[in-house]
Parts: sequence; structure tokens; C-alpha cells
Amino acid sequence: MPETDILAAFDAAAESFSTARTSLAGVVFGQEDVIDLTLATIAAGGHGLLVGAPGLAKTLLVSSISGLVGLSSKRVQFTPDLMPGDVLGSEVLEESASGAREFRFIQGPIFCQLLMADEINRASPRTQSALLQAMQEKHVTVAGERHDLPAPFHVLATQNPIEQEGTYPLPEAQLDRFLMQIEIGYPDEAAERRMLAASVSEDAPGISPAMTAADLIAAQETVRAMPIAERLIDNILTLVRSARPLEGASDKVLDLVRWGPGPRASQALSIGARALAMIDGRKAPSLDDVRRLAKPILRHRMALTYSAMQQRIGVDDLIDDLIRTHLG
Repeated sequence: MPETDILAAFDAAAESFSTARTSLAGVVFGQEDVIDLTLATIAAGGHGLLVGAPGLAKTLLVSSISGLVGLSSKRVQFTPDLMPGDVLGSEVLEESASGAREFRFIQGPIFCQLLMADEINRASPRTQSALLQAMQEKHVTVAGERHDLPAPFHVLATQNPIEQEGTYPLPEAQLDRFLMQIEIGYPDEAAERRMLAASVSEDAPGISPAMTAADLIAAQETVRAMPIAERLIDNILTLVRSARPLEGASDKVLDLVRWGPGPRASQALSIGARALAMIDGRKAPSLDDVRRLAKPILRHRMALTYSAMQQRIGVDDLIDDLIRTHLG
């Protein structure tokens, strides 16, 4: 593609995401960073895991995004009795008027462009694993037959960090499928005051589409075509590799980290930094983008040792230390 065409595509995509960000800020108050990270996840073509206490607008955020980017969406409430067929679909035996019998595949809710997997850790591991193939390969296999999912396809899953009784922690292979784990905290007082005013207002803000599904696909292609400096790639590799408890790692990492991020983390930082730059209207990512994305991209790809728990050191604390040491 000629450079002029790439620049025109970038300007169009950046303007659309700027409109989407402004619209979301008028619906979800006090979560500007969460909005940016979620939009960057979509722009990068990835999946997101939203972690936060009840009542922090996780569901509102996902439903609003589906309207803004013009995607067909469905919501699945994950529960312990949810079966894989309830998500993927199943084959049923039908008999025609002539008496002939044949199996027909009935699509499950996963056949959409944006799936909200609500409280994903409440489903059994068997059901959780049903999403693995879909999230990575964009198709499912039922009764030996392949069924392609609509394009684009994204999963935005939510998880409640409290009330862990009766839940099933996501396995490492499933967590690695998520581009980012986005932590949602409580809003500040000013944002909460705006919520109170909005909750009694009759003029609720509406969501108008900022782009179509085709526009989103074009934006995702533009993100992958964006340049990234060799120095920034070196910084990404240094940060990710420093978090692995292997020979040559620091004594602190060897003591505190049980297992570290794999190569997919480096890929996620590279594409995520480009997407975040585009959301901001910048034509190339910077080191600040890598710093900003380090925790959302690395925190679910690392596990700490018992020694870290004894010292009350969290994974975010360790990532902050790695950023200071290796990125300045």
C-alpha cells in the first residue's frame, strides 16, 4: 500500500477511535485509562479480561463498545452448570417431511463479533477451555466439523476479584490468550458525583456508531502496518526477558517469580503499543506506551513464588520495579 494511502487510513482510524473514546467517557465516568486500554485491545485485534468489583460499569463498557464499533454482540453469564455446547452450539437430529434424518448445527452465542463472557471464572474448566480454540484460531470444531466465526471476533471477559468461593481460576494457557488484563478501580469523587447526577437525569447519553465492522478491520490492519523503532523493540525484549526466572536473571526475579511471560507477551507489547499510539493520534509508539502497557500485558502472564507472598509483594509491584530498572 502506498504511504499516502497508509497515512489516510491512519487518520481515518484515529479519528474514529477518538470519537469512540469521547463517547465512552460520556457514559462510563472516571475510567479514562480503562477506556483507552480496552479500545487499544480492540484496535490491536485482541481479547481483554476486565477485572473489577461489582458495580464498576464493566458490562456497560462492553455493551457500549459493541455499539460504537458496529459489532454484533452477545452476552453469556458464566455459571458452574454452563456446558461447552451452551457457548459453542450443538448438532441436533432433524427429520424431514419425507422421513429422512440428518444432523443440523445450531450456532451458540459465540457466533458473534463481540462476546461478553461475564464472570468467566465461575464456569467449569471444561467450559472455559471451549473458548481456547475460538480465541486463538477464530473458529470452533463441533462433531469434527469446522465452523468459522464472524470477523472480526473479540472476547471481552469480566472477572470479580472478590467472592472466590466456587470459582475456577483460569489456567495459564487461557490467560495467555488475553492480550490484556485490565484492572478496574473505584472512580474518584468527582466522577462519582457525575454518576449521581446522571442517574437522576432523564437525558441519558446515547451511543452512536463511530465506525463499522469493516472500518475496524481496516484500522486493525493499519495498526499492524505502523512502524516501530528498533530501539523500542530492544526495550520490549529486555523488559519481558528480565521477568523470566532463568539463568542470568536478577536474584530478585529468581527469588520471587515462579514462571514468567512467554514470547506472546513481547508480541502483545509491540502490537499494543502501536494500537495505543493510534488511539492517541500518534503515528508511532513511544517508550511511554510500553511503560503504560507493561502491567496490563504482563500481570496475567506471571506467577509469583511463596516467598513473594510472604514478603507481601504483588505482581504489579514487581513489574513496577522491572520498569524502573530496565526502562528508566
